[in-house]
Amino acid sequence: MLAELRRIDLALLLAILILVALGVEMVFSASFVVAHNEFGDGTYFLIRHLLWISLGFVGLTVTASIDYRRLPAFALPLYGLSLGLLFLVLIPGLGQVTYGSARWLNFGPLSFQPSEITKVALVIYLASWLARVGDTVNNLTRGVIPFALILLITAGLVLLEPNLGTAVVLTATAASTFFVAGVSVIHTIVAALFGAGGLAVLMMLIHTAAGAGYWAQRIEAFLDPWMYAEGIGWQTTQTLIALGSGGITGLGLGEGRQKYYYVPNAHTDSIFAIVGEEIGFIGTVLVLLLFLFIAWRGLSIAARAPDLLGRLLAAGLTSLVVWQALLNMAVISNTVPYTGVPLPFVSYGGSSMVINLCAVGVLLSVSRRARGQPGG
Repeated sequence: MLAELRRIDLALLLAILILVALGVEMVFSASFVVAHNEFGDGTYFLIRHLLWISLGFVGLTVTASIDYRRLPAFALPLYGLSLGLLFLVLIPGLGQVTYGSARWLNFGPLSFQPSEITKVALVIYLASWLARVGDTVNNLTRGVIPFALILLITAGLVLLEPNLGTAVVLTATAASTFFVAGVSVIHTIVAALFGAGGLAVLMMLIHTAAGAGYWAQRIEAFLDPWMYAEGIGWQTTQTLIALGSGGITGLGLGEGRQKYYYVPNAHTDSIFAIVGEEIGFIGTVLVLLLFLFIAWRGLSIAARAPDLLGRLLAAGLTSLVVWQALLNMAVISNTVPYTGVPLPFVSYGGSSMVINLCAVGVLLSVSRRARGQPGG
């Protein structure tokens, strides 16, 4: 047992545990007011968050114990299931509409986002397919065009919800995995342009059909949020106020003011703003450094993987977590236009927490068989 434990990347696991522990504290602080006022129990979200974390670590344990070389047998069924669920969420009456987007499916008391499953399913499918294609990945018809079509179909279905943030994460993750497979820079650019062009056309069609300027309003709020501070710029300005109010060391845990119905979704997509308000610049830098550390450890595992499949899985899953984290932090700091994505391991959200921890389990499975020592 101890020998097995030594073979996994304990430094990576420790970084994940720190983020999860920080998330527990911040979810409780950010959700207490809403939970007390709307559910009569200040611990309403905290209890559910802890339950999802427990389930997520069960998933992590299971996926870490499975030999990652068995995953290709499940890659196509899992990917097909994820696409089917994405279709279901678009059917009126089946998909739960929240803030104008149909992202959730309900099965009795269980509610989850199919797009979260799709993230990991896409990485596993791409890694399995690219490992099988091998050196012919640079071939236009065997590698570049099929990859672009896979990306266009997957990200396109997510974009139809509409869920631009997850579509961006999927695109960045897929492109990273494709590049690690040994594809030339030119072919990577060609595939990215092909997929991005198709997504751009789809975005314009959605924009025309919506007729309400869904993305145009977000661009306007991004360019000058203070001009629209009472309307479409409300969320951006309030998150910036939260970040600015924290200063260097923050107002103190539980002492933040923006969670009092100023910052929407304070315990989910906007939790990084509450981190900045209550723990300050030190807290936000700590979170950023932890994700950069995860990127380093994950890519180190990929570099030491014994085969192409392991290298692609490690690089793809690391990219998935890190791109999502960077996008969340960029949105909260108004570095990019607003789009809702949770902060991995920190934000409240059952689907995201469980899937991300399962992804870490696969990463640890690769690390168990990596060449050299985990700390190397």
